[in-house]
Amino acid sequence: MPRDNSIKKVLVIGSGPIVIGQAAEFDYAGTQACRSLKEEGIEVVLLNSNPATIMTDKDIADRVYIEPLTVEVVEQLILKEKPDSVLPTLGGQAGLNLAMELEEAGFLREHHVRLIGTTSETIKKAEDRQEFKDTMEKIGEPVAASKVVTTVQDGVEFTNSIGYPVVLRPAYTLGGSGGGIAQNEFELREILENGLRLSRVGEVLVERCIAGWKEIEYEVMRDSAGNCITVCNMENIDPVGVHTGDSIVVAPSQTLGDKEYQMLRTSALNIITELGITGGCNVQYALNPDSFEYCVIEVNPRVSRSSALASKATGYPIAKVAAKIALGYTLDEIKNAITGKTYASFEPMLDYCVVKIPRLPFDKFISAKRTLTTQMKATGEVMSICNNFEGALMKAIRSLEQHVDSLMSYDFTALSEEELLKQLEVVDDRRIWVIAEAVRKGIPQEKIHEITKIDLWFIDKIAILTEMENALRTQPLTVELLREAKRMEFPDYLIAKLAGKTEEEVKQMRLDAGIVAAYKMVDTCAAEFAAETPYYYSVYGGENEAYETTGKKKVLVLGSGPIRIGQGIEFDFCSVHCTWAFKKEGYETIIINNNPETVSTDFDIADKLYFEPLTPEDVENVVNIEKPDGAVVQFGGQTAIKLTEALIKMGVKILGTSAENVDAAEDRELFDEILEKCQIPRPKGHTVFTAEEAKKAANDLGYPVLVRPSYVLGGQGMQIAINDQDVEEFIGIINRIAQEHPILVDKYLMGKEIEVDAVCDGEEILIPGIMEHIERAGIHSGDSISVYPAQTISDTAKKTIEEYTRRLAKSLHVIGMINIQFIVCKEEVYVIEVNPRSSRTVPYISKVTGIPIVPLATKVILGYKLKDLGYQPGLQPEADYFAIKMPVFSFEKIRGADISLGPEMKSTGECLGIASTFNEALYKAFLGAGVRLPKHKNMIITVKDEDKPDVVEIARRFEALGYKIFATRSTAKVLKENGIKVIRTNKLEQPSPNLMDLILGHKIDLIIDTPSQGIEHSKDGFLIRRNAIETGVNVLTSLDTAEALVTSLENTDLHNLTLIDIATIDQR
Repeated sequence: MPRDNSIKKVLVIGSGPIVIGQAAEFDYAGTQACRSLKEEGIEVVLLNSNPATIMTDKDIADRVYIEPLTVEVVEQLILKEKPDSVLPTLGGQAGLNLAMELEEAGFLREHHVRLIGTTSETIKKAEDRQEFKDTMEKIGEPVAASKVVTTVQDGVEFTNSIGYPVVLRPAYTLGGSGGGIAQNEFELREILENGLRLSRVGEVLVERCIAGWKEIEYEVMRDSAGNCITVCNMENIDPVGVHTGDSIVVAPSQTLGDKEYQMLRTSALNIITELGITGGCNVQYALNPDSFEYCVIEVNPRVSRSSALASKATGYPIAKVAAKIALGYTLDEIKNAITGKTYASFEPMLDYCVVKIPRLPFDKFISAKRTLTTQMKATGEVMSICNNFEGALMKAIRSLEQHVDSLMSYDFTALSEEELLKQLEVVDDRRIWVIAEAVRKGIPQEKIHEITKIDLWFIDKIAILTEMENALRTQPLTVELLREAKRMEFPDYLIAKLAGKTEEEVKQMRLDAGIVAAYKMVDTCAAEFAAETPYYYSVYGGENEAYETTGKKKVLVLGSGPIRIGQGIEFDFCSVHCTWAFKKEGYETIIINNNPETVSTDFDIADKLYFEPLTPEDVENVVNIEKPDGAVVQFGGQTAIKLTEALIKMGVKILGTSAENVDAAEDRELFDEILEKCQIPRPKGHTVFTAEEAKKAANDLGYPVLVRPSYVLGGQGMQIAINDQDVEEFIGIINRIAQEHPILVDKYLMGKEIEVDAVCDGEEILIPGIMEHIERAGIHSGDSISVYPAQTISDTAKKTIEEYTRRLAKSLHVIGMINIQFIVCKEEVYVIEVNPRSSRTVPYISKVTGIPIVPLATKVILGYKLKDLGYQPGLQPEADYFAIKMPVFSFEKIRGADISLGPEMKSTGECLGIASTFNEALYKAFLGAGVRLPKHKNMIITVKDEDKPDVVEIARRFEALGYKIFATRSTAKVLKENGIKVIRTNKLEQPSPNLMDLILGHKIDLIIDTPSQGIEHSKDGFLIRRNAIETGVNVLTSLDTAEALVTSLENTDLHNLTLIDIATIDQR
């Protein structure tokens, strides 16, 4: 069918802030779909609360609303914009749930708006656990024995009838939230209570556990005419029992026989036909490895995490095609954008192997449990492509940026055979390293398979890699051996280390023998048709398909790798904008990146895309073929900055701020000289290498002090120390992370933290706006609530900030972006940190001021001056509304992580509140972050001694809102003395009823708990905060946040919000 012409204005719902389980893959899909709708001339209205992504940029949709994703907001937006259709299948679970609520309430019918993409009946059949089960039984597709329960008692009774273990899955949740595997009644009760609370409809599916079966996924497409195709099938290396987002995934599947492959393919196509899905869909199976028995685990009637992976693995643009199908087109009418010749009804064929490895956040949460279960914990992922599985695995491992480069990276050599067998039973992120060690110790592969249930084929591949390590260690390095090692993608320095040579010798030997990387093109149909959009991966041994193109000037843009806490999607936003700006200036653009879930690795962003690890050797191979005129490193976060030195050695010109000046900002002594020359004060500090020196420095400065390693991003390893014991403890932790760099000890100042992003052209600067943090200094800037325009600092301070920014940018010879953090104490302004690169706040500040910072910085890098670009240098006039950026955390996903905030970053994403008054903007920001109060109007306050005087006023305001306040002994005493009604409660170690009973009673809205510093004396607070998070209570660990929350609650009505279209904010 041709296009449905009655669709003219579509509302696209995004997925909101990045949380574990719902990351950038939805922004990638949403961005691609919005562009696909716009090329059809549709007016696109976008709603998404996430300011960090390219999706909420005014280049993507006609109307952009960065507002909280709640039913009330969507209703008000529909009344304001009057779209004729809503496309809900691109915003992950958040988008689907919102659309379902509006559909069920009859709101859409009433205002003549329809759901396109997939009907609500279809969504129900796939998402509602009972309906799904009935549908599967109707068409004879097997599902595991199960029952939907709504109370804990039901769950216990049903489980007793089918036997433990059982898997629990709440209805309508994402990333396995609240689910898990229960081995006994105690675990069952605990998981059920939590799951019933998290489900939108209070239902949990209890089913027979089939852990140990193979987990296989099919990504399928169907159109309204009933044409179906399989885009890709994938296999998890980990058997059922580990969430697919946390599992190593291989595409296409490697261990299925043809009969199994065809059986599951037929099943997948039957299922989507029965459900009547139009667009993309993902079907997950469990397959019994010993027979042809299988069962359907679940169906996602929307674009999912796996579809981003499938798109990047095959080059088939699933989201783009899904958007066209939503408009009524059929698969045989849509051209495949990669080949330009075939149609979308042509099934992709792969002549290579793709491996995805999750990026888990355990380096940030040292106390957390590393085990992997059905609840997802990964923050991001990397993907690699090679023509053999061993090579793809080696490339993926070194793409992770977690100090791992091979199967020798985690050292399990000290374990005896017995301990190893025990360790194999543990399912965590280091399992393949344990298997490798077991193989080295000669434990039979059969035995390893029996314990881990990982297919023998994968265990054998791991064994082949360990044999190669051994050969390199024990045999002379011949050309044949070297060729084989490179085929398996062993990096040069690793071969050198194993063979006892230098990296230079290995490289020379390789070049003499003509062993060089060749690039193959991803072309969706096993090279039957030529591809038009170049998208490459490297192999050793094979003919090269990437040729050096000449004619245009060429620029290399380095991406930011996998998403992790501290380096998120913001840097991808910057990379994409920078690429577009270079393209406009007539450059040929080349991107190197390895993250399958982002927009920068989409097939049509750069002229050429290389899907490779971001390591010096891998980048050099691309440079040798492409010979770029220059490279840009200031937009890819720390990942790109770290490659600067290597690029200079290869003879690539670094565009923008020079490497010496980037170093000067990081190097303590050089930076101090610059500050003195500019006459800018900074907190006093020392550079030290040992714990003894650190203690001496701390006593010399006077406590409290800030201890941190140099050269990090996201405040990793930063701590505030209040005595010698703290200093010792922190230095120990830092040394686990990195030793070659010195450690900085600074005087810790209490003041307002202020942040500025600026563009500098070598002479003039442009500051879009000044951002102020609500939380006092000491909480990482990525974790604090940020307000634009700055509220509480004087005009004098603003002028000083502008002047200091100008002086610093000039003396560091910045060309492009610079980010500076200040502390303001009354009228004094101090500099804490300077980063001559783009920062986490760039997308947010460019959207709320309407100033396109990244394109400007890119033009400045090319030699334009700000004045010629039509901007008045200096600080720009403030906007007439307030924009508040609120961090969003994913704590409930990570058991055992401490959630108190400090100088180390812990948030995974952010959302934005924007309005004409400060209070409404603040209320929207809290709403977007999921803080929906009041509910029960009960709260707990327990604060450290130095916070007691300040908490009184806050408590009084909460009391005025009708809150009943519970507090522990000393806090209660202070509140009572100040005339506030308070109910005293016992601390944890005291008898019931104590704090824990209150929290577990599910009747508390909010806890204000400010932890005392140091690690030992905060066990109590740690338990309180953990349990509160796990029962869904909002916990604030800073009084400034608490004050902001009470302010927002005092003044706002949920049903009368002002909605602001940021596509209309434009300063020239």
